[in-house]
Amino acid sequence: MTASAARAVPSQIDGYGPTRPFTGVGLPPDVITRASAKVSPSVHGRDKQLRNLEAAFDACGIRDGATLSFHHHLRNGDQVLNQVLAVASARGLRDLRIAASSLFPVHAPLVDHIRNGVVTRICTAYMSGPVADAVSRGLLATPVVMQTHGGRARAIEAGELQIDVAFVGAPAADRCGNLSGAEGRAACGPLGYAMVDAQYARRVVAVTDHIGEYPLVPIDISQEQVDFLVLVDSIGDPAGILSGSTRPTTDPVSLQIAETAARVIAASGLLVDGFSLQTGAGGISLAVSQYVQASMRERKVQGSFGAGGVTGYLVDMLEEGLFRSLFDVQCFDLRAVESYRRDRRHQAMSASMYANPHNRGAIADQLDAMLLGAAEVDLDFNVNVTTGSSGRILGGSGGHADTAAGAKLALVATRLVSGGGPKIVESVGCVTTPGESIDAVVTELGVAVHPERVELRDRLLHCGVNVLDISVMRSKANTLAQKAPATPEPGRRVVGVMEYRDGRVIDVIREVSQNR
Repeated sequence: MTASAARAVPSQIDGYGPTRPFTGVGLPPDVITRASAKVSPSVHGRDKQLRNLEAAFDACGIRDGATLSFHHHLRNGDQVLNQVLAVASARGLRDLRIAASSLFPVHAPLVDHIRNGVVTRICTAYMSGPVADAVSRGLLATPVVMQTHGGRARAIEAGELQIDVAFVGAPAADRCGNLSGAEGRAACGPLGYAMVDAQYARRVVAVTDHIGEYPLVPIDISQEQVDFLVLVDSIGDPAGILSGSTRPTTDPVSLQIAETAARVIAASGLLVDGFSLQTGAGGISLAVSQYVQASMRERKVQGSFGAGGVTGYLVDMLEEGLFRSLFDVQCFDLRAVESYRRDRRHQAMSASMYANPHNRGAIADQLDAMLLGAAEVDLDFNVNVTTGSSGRILGGSGGHADTAAGAKLALVATRLVSGGGPKIVESVGCVTTPGESIDAVVTELGVAVHPERVELRDRLLHCGVNVLDISVMRSKANTLAQKAPATPEPGRRVVGVMEYRDGRVIDVIREVSQNR
């Protein structure tokens, strides 16, 4: 299999329907038709605030089979999804579809709702914890649809994912329904993942624990998009927004990987005025940010923007003048939340502006360098961040495939071994991001460059970076590993469908046995 080869996927999947198979990252230059938003005009004099969530169900006419959407800006601190589904269960609703931008361990009550038939369908860009375990074991009646962040926005705008009611957890709201993530006790920063839902859902219910004076500023989602407002005791714990380690790694091996990744960026020819960067919130990513910060300072480079899920380390670079601005779809720590509140250079962007391949220009397509993680990487540079070695779901693409496709330099930084098993494998258990989008893989052994990136390979060699074949990395990973990669169990029921950012099916996830 070459790096651009597609996985064989069924032409028809029970509970999903016909599939469009993935054939490569290239997107057709077709004119895209957006769905029209269905709007219920407000009635003059009618108060948008309802007495409770039960009243919101009545006002929105939620029935069996409805699609309810949620965002994940409070991440593992969110309580809105749990509160809403508790009402749905108490009302005896069945066959709901949950369109959550991401699901976390805090959403464990969803497992019982799946078991009881309240929820039978899920589409999301990421899931971890008890819900992911339950879906992996086949508890969900239909396959979970795993999208990218940009792909989810695209599906909503195209009318493929039609939302009956979007429940927007809002840290702050005013009486007319202007919503902000910058204020309130659960302030979380931009509400970028909820913006597309609010624009296209049939009904929008803002759920908040803080109602401020009208008009509320700054506004993330405006009153013209909000039908109803519900005040609750708490929408969640803002401490739960913390992602990854939120501190740079201090482990010597991981620091070595981070330093090498920063050297690759410096040697690529991209680290000049106007440079743009996105990194994650893991320990290695944050260390790379610090090394790149030092390089930019030394070279007197001013970048155009930092992007993505923003951390305090990108904020530091903004405040030092190393970037002119930040584009932020969600905050990964509370320092980033504070920056968004007070600094107009720190701008919100919707999930569509961030990564939708079918709009007039996504920020992901303007990135110079993107640092990516991996659960597995194979000899064709395909990356898996969706399932673990056992086949269980542990995450999902999020913006992984989107930014890899858009960035000029997409780097995967990973250790050779984790949990005793190799991370460089012959073939990944699930393709999240196709190898043709990946430019290089950085490990403690050195850098493997995609065979088609000849210019990058030559630049790295010229700068003294240790470049080697990815098969050498695999051999070393096998030597260091304390256990062999798990052997897939073919023929089991499909429990998940992996969609590429344009909706084509890139892979499937199969049921794992109870004892794995």
